[in-house]
Amino acid sequence: MSRARQDLLSRTALGVFRLNGQFLSVADELARPAGLTAAWWQVLGAVLPEPLPVSGVARAMGITRQSVQRVADLLVDRGLAAYVPNPAHRRAKLLTPTPAGRAAVEKIDPGHAALADRLAEALGEEGFAETVRVLEALSAALEDLSAGREAVTEP
Repeated sequence: MSRARQDLLSRTALGVFRLNGQFLSVADELARPAGLTAAWWQVLGAVLPEPLPVSGVARAMGITRQSVQRVADLLVDRGLAAYVPNPAHRRAKLLTPTPAGRAAVEKIDPGHAALADRLAEALGEEGFAETVRVLEALSAALEDLSAGREAVTEP
């Protein structure tokens, strides 16, 4: 690997780490009035469209199953989510939001929309869309590289 490529990789990683921290901070700020944390919002958001097993939430979010399990259990304890039977797997229950969980996420929507508008103004519509495209491409490339590495290292 050339030094220039190494520097690009380092700058990309540092930028993404910083961006992650910034997003978590903003997400906590947006979620706080709804009685949620960024992590709670993240997990609830993953199951809004359809119930998922904890492992499915972890895969969708790119985080560990154990961390999702801890958050899911807290959400269930607080009445914001529930475990329901999974017809595809007896032991792996599905996580689904309760009406209280959906209402909490809905409280975040005005702040979320306002932030999206401010980012679109700051970046421009095309710049905002390009940012999304580049981040999705980077994620897909890393996923492909990871899958290739696993295929090579398996016996």
